[in-house]
Amino acid sequence: MINKEVQSQSRNYTVPLITITLLFFMWGFITCMNDILIPYLKQLFKLTFFESMLVQFCFFGAYFIGSLIYFLISISKGDPINKVGYKKGILFGIGLAALGCILFYPAATFSYYPLFLGALFILGLGFTVLQITANAYVSLLGSEDSASSRLNMTQAFNAFGTTIAPVLGGHLIFELFSEPDGTFSAVATRIPYLIFAAILLLVGLLISRVKLPSFQTETEETVQGWGALKFNHLKFGVFAMFCYVGGEVAVGSFIISFLEETMKFNEAISKNYLSLYWGGAMIGRFLGAISLNHSISQAKKAIFMLGAATLVFLVIFSIVNLNFEQISFFLVFILLNFAAFFVGKAAPARTLSIFAAINVILLISTMVNHGEMAMYSVLGIGIFNSIMFSNIYTLAISGLGKYTSQGSSLVVMAILGGAIVPIFQGLLADRFGVQHSFIIPVFCYLIILIFGAYCTKYLSHVESTEAKSGH
Repeated sequence: MINKEVQSQSRNYTVPLITITLLFFMWGFITCMNDILIPYLKQLFKLTFFESMLVQFCFFGAYFIGSLIYFLISISKGDPINKVGYKKGILFGIGLAALGCILFYPAATFSYYPLFLGALFILGLGFTVLQITANAYVSLLGSEDSASSRLNMTQAFNAFGTTIAPVLGGHLIFELFSEPDGTFSAVATRIPYLIFAAILLLVGLLISRVKLPSFQTETEETVQGWGALKFNHLKFGVFAMFCYVGGEVAVGSFIISFLEETMKFNEAISKNYLSLYWGGAMIGRFLGAISLNHSISQAKKAIFMLGAATLVFLVIFSIVNLNFEQISFFLVFILLNFAAFFVGKAAPARTLSIFAAINVILLISTMVNHGEMAMYSVLGIGIFNSIMFSNIYTLAISGLGKYTSQGSSLVVMAILGGAIVPIFQGLLADRFGVQHSFIIPVFCYLIILIFGAYCTKYLSHVESTEAKSGH
């Protein structure tokens, strides 16, 4: 059983949530910078698609290595986070991520691709610790029923970071710190990543100064062994998370190349459309935070969701260097997103299945259509990715009790999908072209659709069993 150190601290959960949300924003921003680095390093070092996808392989491969180490420690020595506390775990993750950013300086100075990959691996290890600690921490800051809503809200600010990154990060690397003659140079990444390291350390300093509630397992319930793996929904959730992260990262990684191939856009233009992809995730997560909040009436949800969608759309419009006509198609996806939420009826599992089904359709459209229709389809995937991480995460660790942290490390381990899926898509892109390579994410979203359907049935069975037993 989770022990909330001081129950009265619940009234102070707003401050910890705001503080952790700043962290979510920053790590979303830096993670999305990979989508800028891929075409940049591809041209700089004359790489194939497969070789350029090693960026994601090293970054997200670190999630697997880091989570595996965490899991092995937890089954032999007990949960590390329970011993040191969530706050120290979060600060350690921030420090490691900042070190990864600093290592871009020697990588850029020597202009050596393997050094870039090494820096990305260290950066990924830092974010692994943050994923294990911060996501579980947010899920504990309130009732289990509203965990999906809270995670969607913090993930929305994570998506705000991913929305800004292509425009601001692209400007820093492709324009501000590029060579005067416009040629590509490794040194363009030195100053931006030093800035990112400094900001991460400032966020760490802020978190160190803020009093965070302590959530720890009672001593008699410290768990060792493989207990978390006895839950079938957790095992399926791990596979679903592998597919989700793999699908989302693969699509985002290929958007700039896809637009160059199908629309003949250069990087300066494509980065704005990449922002729309990640901006869609931000819109969907804000809407999800409202839709999945069971304390709000349907009428109020509709009003709040309309207001949030309008506000966030205007924010995105102000960020990207595109006119209204160029982004007006996105309004159709926002309306479709509204409809999908209301059909889902605030049920995380059902909503997950609906969103996954829509993404399968959009990916097929991306593959069979050409020109603007293909472009609109691939960009629309982002808004339906929105609630997937938080819903898969909370569904997977639901009901784990004393195995929650161990289960969380397994789910985070599945972020390995972001390393593996883009590699396979890169192989297909080299052989058959970028457009046909999107068949890989199609299979990813089909698995997520099935997981959502499974959880709908599983949760219904659990509720029925509890009702019969009188709990």
